[in-house]
Amino acid sequence: MSEAGAITIRTERLKLRMPDIDDFAAYAEIMASPRSIGMGGPFDLRAAWGMFCHDVALWQLFGHGALTVELGETGECVGQVGINHGPLFPEKELGWFVYEEYEGRGYATEAALALRNWAFATLKLPSLVSYIAPGNAASAAVAERLGARLDPAAPRDDPKDLVYRHFAS
Repeated sequence: MSEAGAITIRTERLKLRMPDIDDFAAYAEIMASPRSIGMGGPFDLRAAWGMFCHDVALWQLFGHGALTVELGETGECVGQVGINHGPLFPEKELGWFVYEEYEGRGYATEAALALRNWAFATLKLPSLVSYIAPGNAASAAVAERLGARLDPAAPRDDPKDLVYRHFAS
């Protein structure tokens, strides 16, 4: 990363950009909801703020982090995708979520594919993992559409998590 805020990735329908403070209200709302159970939630406002700041700080600390996903035509925020790491993750993790009203349109897959390809090309990583809670069929389907495969031997903090491994091609 050459300077903070310089990362933008475009796809056919989406723009992936650095998060800004205007993204926090929707982020805090999803983190407080039952939809965050697979991420260890629901989280109160303080915890959501800490996670949001973690997502942003990763860019400065590791050269990767979270990106807000918005519709290219309208600028409407539809979710987030990120490369997570640090003491909270045993390996670099490709993660994603879309807000409920935008599910089922392929946005998570499109955004995750773009960030995964950027990470392999830019960070020269041999692989990434995605930690997915058992029963989260939608996220498992995204991982499988991306070509990731279950890796039962991968380290994980939660022994119940499914770990999908993405390899650089």
